Amino acid sequence: MVHKKLIFADEIANVLKNSKSVTIPKTREDILALALGGSMENESFDVTYDVNGKPFTEVTVARCKNGAAVNYTEDYMRRRDPDCLIVADDLPSDKPNYKDEYKKDFALLRKETLNWLSEQDLVVVPFLAGGATYGYQAAYIGPSNASFFAAGLSDLQHFVNIDEFKGEKFEPVMIIFLAPPFRHTHFDGKQIVVHNRLENMYEMFSYNLYPGPSAKKGVYGFLLHIGEKEGWLTAHTSAVKIITPYDNEIVIMHEGASGGGKSEMGENIHREPNGMIFYAQHSQTGERIHLRIAEPCELRPVADDMALCHPEMQSGSGKMVIQDAENGWFLRLDHIKEYGTEPIHEKICMHPSEPLIFINIEGKPNSTALIWEHTIDSTGIPCPNPRVILPRRMTPGVVNDPTEVDIRSFGVRTPPCTRERPTYGILGMVQIIPPALAWLWRLVAPRGHNNPSIVETEGMTSEGVGSFGPFLTGRITNFANLLLDQIVNSPGVRYVVLPNQHIGVYQVSFFPQWIAREYIARRGTAKVNPDHLIPARLPLLGYCLESLKLDGQYVKKSLLRPELQTAVGTDGYDKGAKMLTNFFKRELKKYDEPILNPMGKEIIDLCMNDATLEDYLNVIPMRY
Repeated sequence: MVHKKLIFADEIANVLKNSKSVTIPKTREDILALALGGSMENESFDVTYDVNGKPFTEVTVARCKNGAAVNYTEDYMRRRDPDCLIVADDLPSDKPNYKDEYKKDFALLRKETLNWLSEQDLVVVPFLAGGATYGYQAAYIGPSNASFFAAGLSDLQHFVNIDEFKGEKFEPVMIIFLAPPFRHTHFDGKQIVVHNRLENMYEMFSYNLYPGPSAKKGVYGFLLHIGEKEGWLTAHTSAVKIITPYDNEIVIMHEGASGGGKSEMGENIHREPNGMIFYAQHSQTGERIHLRIAEPCELRPVADDMALCHPEMQSGSGKMVIQDAENGWFLRLDHIKEYGTEPIHEKICMHPSEPLIFINIEGKPNSTALIWEHTIDSTGIPCPNPRVILPRRMTPGVVNDPTEVDIRSFGVRTPPCTRERPTYGILGMVQIIPPALAWLWRLVAPRGHNNPSIVETEGMTSEGVGSFGPFLTGRITNFANLLLDQIVNSPGVRYVVLPNQHIGVYQVSFFPQWIAREYIARRGTAKVNPDHLIPARLPLLGYCLESLKLDGQYVKKSLLRPELQTAVGTDGYDKGAKMLTNFFKRELKKYDEPILNPMGKEIIDLCMNDATLEDYLNVIPMRY
């Protein structure tokens, strides 16, 4: 018996019984020690496996003064492969099926995996998927020498000390199995995570050591599976409560594909040493545009990447209610290139109250891991996906209670756009959109330009429904229906689309969403004067602001309406608009199924027929 409270099916219990050893960590310190090979006194540890008779080192772990620095030996393993999810069962799904892809029954590989695990020293980590309040009992089973993975998972999810668990039994309904060498022996070195939805158990077989596809997004897939069965969603979103200098409060929920600015929405606006905010630079002339905000808003983070929209939380107020679905945040640090960029996170990470897990950061044994020193890829260029796993309890002012949402924004990484090289980088700093268009944006969810979080893909691609498409195992149209129901049932929520990286010819980083956040918060729940809105040249972009004034300073109009930029013009804008429209039409075809909500079909048909903005407003009115 592994532990009297831990209940596993006989087959899994036998794996644990026959293994060399089983460790069930009781504290975070226990797991961190295991991550370094069993002792916090070890300066470094190599995670090595036998692959076809030869040793292969997957990961090096260095003990730093402020935590453990985890580095992969291959560039490819430093980012999530967007196509790594495979479904092994016969339940309805839009994802590739193992049997179709590999012409074999997964039962054979499953047995081989469990046999391999039964020959290892194992670590078992009980946790609650989805958080302490609404979470589901789950467990991780993996080789002891990969305990950095277990440490990351226990920070991301709600770790359970089984000795202190108050229930009579802990019976997981989801298990993550980790078997790293199978990546080489069975999948040609590719990241693969196989999801197996059984009647009373959700199995996940992780055949790689990057935690993104399994310890994080894999658990997300499980929550989406539960929601699909029960009729609710876990949103791919950050959220922040914003308190203005005048003590007004508003909550913005910022959705989007990976790289869409979710984590950045909870960051303070970046400033120059002199306090100025340089928020845009012309990529051809070098012109820099700035403003000064004397007293920015106070930020209280609610969620960083995933939020439960559980039906038991909804209040009937006309607004959504959300709560963080994670116990820790997988913060991307690619924009922090030097000291002083993001003081709050720099302070937390340099002097944490507890050791942290750093990924793709150049940490050396006994040094302080610095979050602006990113691991160098084999190309000689810094890895674009440096990370730290930050337990949310370490974040100042974090909001733990269920929270009502006032604004739902959607972030898009946009490329530069000029008339000579037109692209979809035609979004203005703030695009205010009606609910019907908000739904369409969540269906197509552009993965965006130069995405740092995933392995590169060619051309403009979609993250899929709700921007959580890569993580779900079910039918995308079912989730399209759930999203539409959510929007229709939340008439008190307003919607905006916010670009990052570029607006036309201007480089803007994440400043559009930071400036929009300050502007929206200062307006609070006040109604927007319709005369202050200008219909965008492209109906899919709803309205542009006629002007944006912040602390007595106006944002340049050509950043609100990119067609006013000389380098773009209406001709460059319209070519980009055509690209974006074609992208929408291509992606929306996937939802044309009999199970689609009739209202949803009406909205999609409008897009296919180049509808006007007024047509979308007639389906679901917009609250100004």
